[in-house]
Amino acid sequence: MKYFNFKKMHILSKFIVILLFPMFLANCGSLGNDENTPYTGTAKDRDDRQFGESIFGKGGIKFLGGEDSIFGDSKGGGSPGIGVNSFLWRASLDATSFMPLSSADPFGGVIITDWYSPPESKGERFKMTVYILGKVLRADAIRVSLFRQSQDKSGVWIDTRINPKTISNLENRILERARQFKTAAITD
Repeated sequence: MKYFNFKKMHILSKFIVILLFPMFLANCGSLGNDENTPYTGTAKDRDDRQFGESIFGKGGIKFLGGEDSIFGDSKGGGSPGIGVNSFLWRASLDATSFMPLSSADPFGGVIITDWYSPPESKGERFKMTVYILGKVLRADAIRVSLFRQSQDKSGVWIDTRINPKTISNLENRILERARQFKTAAITD
């Protein structure tokens, strides 16, 4: 039977063992629970006490669902593969569908369009960025940035001001569409 030979280990392996072994021991020590000690706290506190802290933070990582799951939750509208509210995500994609899409990050909740020139107005173009800021369908969970440029006589694009009401109208339309998606999901 061969024994573990620390002297023959590669330097990188030694470094990893030296760093990870104390963390492993610290975690092992927190798993135990003294059964003889009476406990009068809540069930959540008791579970936290029983299982201790994880190296991934309080509660660890949940993979297959639940409120803090990386795959989202059923209560707040998160869904597998999306890190934000799925109703807001779908409504935002719906609201930007007429513009060419430059980037869409479902985990970070950011949708960026490319410049779009409406056919009825040749001398201006628009670009939109939508930020979904949470997993709950609320008014403060969405923020829209809209950019507008006009073309001068020499063909150079110049930034122009956007009416703040236009941005709030876009945000309200996205929220309204998200509520429609949620209502349709509940009635199905």
